[in-house]
Amino acid sequence: MKSEKPVMLITGTSRGIGRYLADYYLEKGWSVLGCARQESGLNHENFTSFTVDLSDESRIDHMFSELKNHTRKIDAVINNAGISSMNLLNLTPYATAQKIFSVNVLGTFSILQKSVRFLKKSDTPRIVNFSTVAVPLRLSGESLYAASKSAVETMTRILAKELSAMNITCNTVGPAPIRTDLIKGVGDEKITALLKQMAIHRLAEFKDVSNVIDFFLSPASDMVTGQIVYLGGAG
Repeated sequence: MKSEKPVMLITGTSRGIGRYLADYYLEKGWSVLGCARQESGLNHENFTSFTVDLSDESRIDHMFSELKNHTRKIDAVINNAGISSMNLLNLTPYATAQKIFSVNVLGTFSILQKSVRFLKKSDTPRIVNFSTVAVPLRLSGESLYAASKSAVETMTRILAKELSAMNITCNTVGPAPIRTDLIKGVGDEKITALLKQMAIHRLAEFKDVSNVIDFFLSPASDMVTGQIVYLGGAG
């Protein structure tokens, strides 16, 4: 997949937002490197897929070793992959807590750490991490998920400063609920109550997310870094 097209790495491309973003940016002329625990089934000449469990650093190391055969630089890293468990404190197993932080925090950290050497070779290097409106809304039953994403937000703000010398911007988008597998176990009553806490009382759509990411990726956004943008007026 060696080309002069801009190159993007997206985590969690097997389904949901990640799969949408892979299709979307391929249509916009990017070369996309995608990774997920399962194959995405996406077949495109400018798409390369890697099977990676983000809780396993050795698999992430292996992916980045392979990446050298496909590209010398990465222009954008989209840390979309994440897992959630919507349970009250006393109903959440310790193993579940470990898994959430292994994927959402340490997985994001490892992807970013290993991406820097590729990003710094880009003229307009960009990082976009993912949070959630569960952070500012402080939703009952989502303490671990929100805590993991709060850690990602703090990482974003600090890395924005650390990486600025390499002209790498680092920002975060916090989607409102979207009809994906992440919320399929949440009842309609709880979703309705959640939406009432937001300024805009509707579910988000994939295009709402890509709109924010497009803004972060724009060459004109080189002064925008360390920012958290929540959809729906949740912040």
